[in-house]
Amino acid sequence: MRNPQRGFSLIELLIVVAIILIIAAIAIPNLLRSRIAANESGTVASLRTLITAQITYTGQYPQIGYAATLAALGPAAGPPDQTQADIIDSSLASGLKSGYGFQSTGATDGCTSPDALFTNFSTAGLYMTFEIYACPQLQNRTGIRNFCTSDGGIIRQGANATTACDLTTASPPVS
Repeated sequence: MRNPQRGFSLIELLIVVAIILIIAAIAIPNLLRSRIAANESGTVASLRTLITAQITYTGQYPQIGYAATLAALGPAAGPPDQTQADIIDSSLASGLKSGYGFQSTGATDGCTSPDALFTNFSTAGLYMTFEIYACPQLQNRTGIRNFCTSDGGIIRQGANATTACDLTTASPPVS
């Protein structure tokens, strides 16, 4: 007398694998969109931090005005000074955070957007304004929108994924 086989047949295993693949095909794009949304909201929060850091910097170093680079706002190896004020963390000072590159006036700290034009707005060595731009390191993978802000404190976004952020009304403010 033969013992009946125990376990799963090949057809049953193939059906289970097919179901898992269908679920993965539905879930992975949603997961990627969620990560992009998280990166973008983290970038907006980082821009708010940078606005506050610039205001703090100009209060600590009124003879300089605003910081010309992100590194000047970053952590100090020794006592803080105007070249390393120790106001923001090292990852933000490096110019790369949450899948975005940041760049401030007069610096090339990682923002890869070719449309970002920076000018030092200084009078007799005193930086009177600042501009900070943020763009995704990998378009449509780490982020979709470009962001920018200035000493006015309004954070703006590119009108769509292919539009650069500028500091005019053509770029709507982030709500």
